[in-house]
Amino acid sequence: MASNVTTQGQEAVLCDLCQSPVSFFCRRCGVNLCDPCVLLHLRVKSKLGHDVVDYVNKDDDDVCLCDSHPENKCSAYCKECDIPICILCVSIKHKSHEISELQDKIDELLKIITRENDRLQSFRDDLERVLDHTAKTASSLSSVYERKKDEVTARGEDWKKQIDETVKKLHQELDELKKENEAVLLKQKKEYENMIGKIDEMNRKSTKLLHSKNVTEMQKFRPVISKQNTLKEFTQYTFPTFYKCEIDEHYRQNYFGYIEKMHKRQISFFKEKISIPDPDSGRKLLEAPSVSSVIDTEFPAREKYNTRLYDMAVTDDQKVWMGGQSRKLKLFDLQGRLYHTVTITAMGMYICMYNKQVVYSDIKAVKKVSDDDTVVTMFTTGDWEPYGITGSASGDLLVCLRIDDQSKVVRYSSTGTVLQEIQYDSQGQLLYQWAYYITENVNGDLIVTDHKMKKVIAVDRLGIFRYSYSGGKSANSVISDSVGHVYVTDFNGDKIHMLDRDGRFLRYIIPEGGIKHPRAVCMIGDGEMIVGECKTGLAKRIKF
Repeated sequence: MASNVTTQGQEAVLCDLCQSPVSFFCRRCGVNLCDPCVLLHLRVKSKLGHDVVDYVNKDDDDVCLCDSHPENKCSAYCKECDIPICILCVSIKHKSHEISELQDKIDELLKIITRENDRLQSFRDDLERVLDHTAKTASSLSSVYERKKDEVTARGEDWKKQIDETVKKLHQELDELKKENEAVLLKQKKEYENMIGKIDEMNRKSTKLLHSKNVTEMQKFRPVISKQNTLKEFTQYTFPTFYKCEIDEHYRQNYFGYIEKMHKRQISFFKEKISIPDPDSGRKLLEAPSVSSVIDTEFPAREKYNTRLYDMAVTDDQKVWMGGQSRKLKLFDLQGRLYHTVTITAMGMYICMYNKQVVYSDIKAVKKVSDDDTVVTMFTTGDWEPYGITGSASGDLLVCLRIDDQSKVVRYSSTGTVLQEIQYDSQGQLLYQWAYYITENVNGDLIVTDHKMKKVIAVDRLGIFRYSYSGGKSANSVISDSVGHVYVTDFNGDKIHMLDRDGRFLRYIIPEGGIKHPRAVCMIGDGEMIVGECKTGLAKRIKF
């Protein structure tokens, strides 16, 4: 047994043979040894042999001992029994079994362990971001709820202002009605007074004639008094009535506003780590981008703004659906030949390909064109108006939604189930004012253009803010390529902005001859895109 001596509050382990400070440990015999005694111990014969290691490494589990022969190290692996074995087992118990080298099994297991550890580390990175987001959200909770109270208070003040204006308006109406009523009554009063005066005059004349024998006067007066009419009816004017509209609680909530309770929604971590190519390993960019072909979509011009071409989507067989100022979608090949036209229920302002079918945003609904060209409603969006739309790597649909001065991005399943809502940052501030177009990058980022703020906002796949870019005069459509570059059309700047996967500006893409009011954009190959000029209705194929 090992001997322990306490020295200055710490236990020192001593040699089991001479009580000197220990340096070694024999795993086979389970004894502590000092430097001189280790040589003596090794000379002593043992049925199990000796396995002497530095004392500090005595607990290291880096040796695999055979279960059947504990004195032997394992050097092989029995595939049939799925256990490590020593050289004796190979020739005796496992003689007829399939045997492999132990190192091969070690390499196989380490490969699995390394892969799983990488998966856990990747998950840990995601979890760290979620933790940071959650911590920031928790710390900003008081300020967020105070802002919500301020919103309610502001709504109340707005209603008070409207009520004061209504009261003032009703007071004015009453003042005007009072004047009108007073004028009518005074006129009526005067008419009655005149009538009474005439009747009194008739009475005086009649009374006088009662004491007279003047038949001539009586004959003259008779037609006069007979013609004096009396009223069969008179007009009575009532005072105005104020009708109070009863407001029940349901009505008041619907019109004043109400608090939507906190929702709990499970946001899925992607099962597989996305492999992102190195952007520097791709081809070199051309110094001068060029237009290789032009498609005239021939959409009519909108009368007020003179806009024609709004959005486009590329099919698997390299054809392009075009949407514009018409309730028709047009399918062109890249040489500009019109292949097909379908009629839809709204203008093709926001379209995408989803499960090889064209999907578009309609009034408070997302619809698709089926294989027989009929329009099918996939799901509705409630009170929210859908804008930009795109399919995701996970097979879901990502839709930009807007109502009044609020905007958000919602991830829907194909049946319209809401899987994720992205609206606020970790400080409770709105991420978007007018979410316009959207794309999903190869690293899972959701990249949105904001029409009102004229910038690009990116969040990661968990909905946590990543970056924003506001280097253009406007921000319209957005797309990404296979290595994670991001391309944003600048309608007012007549150019396309190219960013890296972290939102850093790389260059402008302006082809020879320029490009006017670009809006729609799609990637059609490595270093090649097709861009729609909104006002001319031309789609230009650009190599860059």
